[in-house]
Amino acid sequence: MGDAGPLGEELTGWVPPEPPAMAALEGRWARLERLSADTHAATLFRAFSGHDALWDYMPVGPFHSAAQYHRWAREAEAGLDPLHFAIQNRDTGQWGGTCALLRITPEAGSIELGYIALSPELQRTRAATEAFCLLIEWAFEAGYRRFEWKCNALNMPSRRAAERLGLSYEGVFRQAQVVKGRNRDTAWFAAIDKEWPALREAHRAWLRPENFDAAGRQMERLGDLTRLVRAASDPALQPG
Repeated sequence: MGDAGPLGEELTGWVPPEPPAMAALEGRWARLERLSADTHAATLFRAFSGHDALWDYMPVGPFHSAAQYHRWAREAEAGLDPLHFAIQNRDTGQWGGTCALLRITPEAGSIELGYIALSPELQRTRAATEAFCLLIEWAFEAGYRRFEWKCNALNMPSRRAAERLGLSYEGVFRQAQVVKGRNRDTAWFAAIDKEWPALREAHRAWLRPENFDAAGRQMERLGDLTRLVRAASDPALQPG
């Protein structure tokens, strides 16, 4: 076939990271703990109750009884991929959301954040944002090369959240899945390790206490801080 073509960058000295095994992560505004049905399920069910739309784009839910949610949490806590976490807002002390690390592929240095369910009380809070920042930080500091976020392409709040965190838009995989009997086109976002130092500084700048007023409102927007880090922006989120 002729001369060899160009080859990818040689990863001299790179060592595949370990799978995640941490029991908890704690920041200034948020705490994550490995999901425990006995510890978290009752509180989380109350926080989610009456908000069935939270599950519209999820492969699970909605849950119509505390027992049903407890059974799901019991199954979820036993898994290592997805690895589920409960999210606590340290301002209120309440457990108000869950998320998971999944598609954990140490041999490629790739890991994904998903299964995100945030109660109304946790949505649009600095605790929710910090929870995601803590997981991104853990992954890159542990040696992962790529941090992914994938969502239903119709889920515009999730697409906005990914871009706000500084993850770059990588396109839409059409007819990628069937979820609850419906087609799912999947929007892909990711950050890579070369972007992490600048992304870390943007996250830290946004999370500084001085960036919030007495009512907890941000002074500088996270999306503005991460804009220069992103390799590509989501065209669906652009004005015009």
